[in-house]
Amino acid sequence: MIAIKFFEQPARLLAWFYSFTHNYILAISLIALVVMLITAPLVLKSTKGMLEMQKLQPQMKKLQAEHRNDRQKLNEEMMKLYQEHKVNPLASCLPLLLQMPVFFIMFQVLHALTAKGPEGTFAPKYLNTGSELYQSLVGQTRMMSWGFDLSRRPYSVIAESSFGESLKYAMLVLVLGALYFAQQKMAASRAAVSPSVSPMQQKLMLYLPVVFAVFMGFYLTGLVIYYMAQAVFRIGLNFYITRRFYHGHESLGRQAERAGEQAREIAKKDGSGGGIFANAKRELSAGKQPAKAAAAATGATTTSKRATPPKNKPTPSSGRPAARPASTGKAARPDGSSTSPKKK
Repeated sequence: MIAIKFFEQPARLLAWFYSFTHNYILAISLIALVVMLITAPLVLKSTKGMLEMQKLQPQMKKLQAEHRNDRQKLNEEMMKLYQEHKVNPLASCLPLLLQMPVFFIMFQVLHALTAKGPEGTFAPKYLNTGSELYQSLVGQTRMMSWGFDLSRRPYSVIAESSFGESLKYAMLVLVLGALYFAQQKMAASRAAVSPSVSPMQQKLMLYLPVVFAVFMGFYLTGLVIYYMAQAVFRIGLNFYITRRFYHGHESLGRQAERAGEQAREIAKKDGSGGGIFANAKRELSAGKQPAKAAAAATGATTTSKRATPPKNKPTPSSGRPAARPASTGKAARPDGSSTSPKKK
C-alpha cells in the first residue's frame, strides 16, 4: 500500500501535465524538467565542491608524498585539510546517487500506465479514473505520440518491424547516445581532469554514457524519451555551469585548473602519476621491497631446484648410489655400442 502511494504522486503529476499538453512526449519531458529543477541546486553544489577539492590537490599530493609509508597519518592529515577548507569529498556523489531512484520511479510509472488487463488492453495504474490521461489510455493497445509507440521497446520494434519503422526507433537511440556524448564532452572539456585519472580512464568516462544509451534501447520508448529530454536540459545546465564557474581568469574553475596543473607537475616529479591502475601497481611493488630487504638482512636466499635430472646421466634408484660401471677398455659410442681400442 505504501509503494502504491509512493508512485501515485509522480503519476498524478504526469496526468496533470497531459491535461493541458494532450501529448505524451511533452508530458514526459515536463516531468524530466521538474526533476532537473529539483536536482540542479545539488548539481551546482557538487560542482563547486569538486572544484574546491581540485584546488587542494597540490597540498594533497604533498601530504601523500610526506606520509607515503603511514596510511593512518595520511588519512588524519587529509581530514584536517578538508575540515580547514570546509570541503566535503562526498558531496559530488549525491547527484549520482539520486539517478537510481529516479530511474526506478519513472520505470515503474510508465510500465503501470501501459499495464495490460485480462482483455489484453491497457489498464493504467496509479491514476485517477477520471483523469484525461487515464481515459486516453484505458482500453488501448498503443501509446502513440509523434509517430512513436511509447509502450514498446526500441529493440523489439527493430527486430519485428519493417526497415522504415526500425530505422525510426534506431535513430531515437542514436540521438540519445549523441546527446550523452555531447553532455559528457562539455563536462570533460571545461575543466582540467584530476592528475590521478589516466588518459585511458578519461576515454572510458567519455564513452560510457554512450553505452548506457544503447542499453536504454531495451526499455520502454517512453523511458528513452524521458532521458532524451533530461539530456537536453543537462546540456543547458552545463552551459550555465561553464558560465558561472569558468568565466574570468580568477573564477573558481580557472583556479582549480591551475591547481590541477600544479598537482600534475608534483606528481611527475614524485613519480606518482599515471592513474589508478598505475598507482596500485606501484603500491604492490612497494609492498614487495620490504620483503626483499628483510630477506637480504637475514641472509635468506632463494635457490632454484631442478625438477628433472639432467640428461645422459643415470638416475639413482631406491635411494642408493648408482654402481660405478666396470672399465672394459672399450669406448662407448653415442648409439650405445662399444669399440675396442686399436692395437698398435
